[in-house]
Amino acid sequence: MEQRLTIVTVGADDLAAMRDFYVEKFGWKPEAENKDIVFFKLGGVLIGFFEKRDLARDAQVESASGVNSKAFSLAHDVRTEEEVDELFALLESRGVEIVKRPEKTFFGAYGGYVADVEGNLWDIACNPYIELDERGDVVAHRDIKHLEQ
Repeated sequence: MEQRLTIVTVGADDLAAMRDFYVEKFGWKPEAENKDIVFFKLGGVLIGFFEKRDLARDAQVESASGVNSKAFSLAHDVRTEEEVDELFALLESRGVEIVKRPEKTFFGAYGGYVADVEGNLWDIACNPYIELDERGDVVAHRDIKHLEQ
């Protein structure tokens, strides 16, 4: 299996509300959508939002609670700390819930968290261990062995 991520699919309670949040608050444009799913292109990866019950049915699991435990966060890295602050200011002006305001982390990054309309966490940060190309795609993840305890 090649080391690649092509789509992150997030189960939504209200697909229309999730779509509207990402269009209106984040300013994203859907890559493809129909009544059942909406995709946004994020660099070389797609994020898709799909009704939880339909995702559960597709995965053949008992209930939607088995497929969306909120034990994850999505990350949006930028190049500078100033970009982090500017993005937080923009999102806050659009009414996005700020979960944790940007601050220095124990491992040298600078960032914080916002939540989408269903509480999915977005980690917005400037991370010295992530190198981004001109499009914002990850080029490399620098060595962080010095952080090991």
